[in-house]
Amino acid sequence: MYVRVVTTHVLPEKADEAIRIWRDSVMPAAKKQKGFKSARLLVDRKTGKSLAIGLWETEADLIASGEGSPYLKEQLAKFQELWTSQPVVENYELGAEV
Repeated sequence: MYVRVVTTHVLPEKADEAIRIWRDSVMPAAKKQKGFKSARLLVDRKTGKSLAIGLWETEADLIASGEGSPYLKEQLAKFQELWTSQPVVENYELGAEV
């Protein structure tokens, strides 16, 4: 499996709005992507930092939905007004799972 991690920062008072967008808009779109398996959103309400972690079946699926793709651009744009800095997008291979 392959993993995309998107690290973002929002104003702490906007955390609930970011969670709502992720749950109600981003996740339904992700579920329609080829090879999407699951995702988690980790949030630090004190600092506004969040990590969105998505799992993909193959590296090709991860890349096809990744940086530069219309899908990812569209999803990231939903948060544009909430960010205090630009997101950092990183890809990994899942090394182990318990």
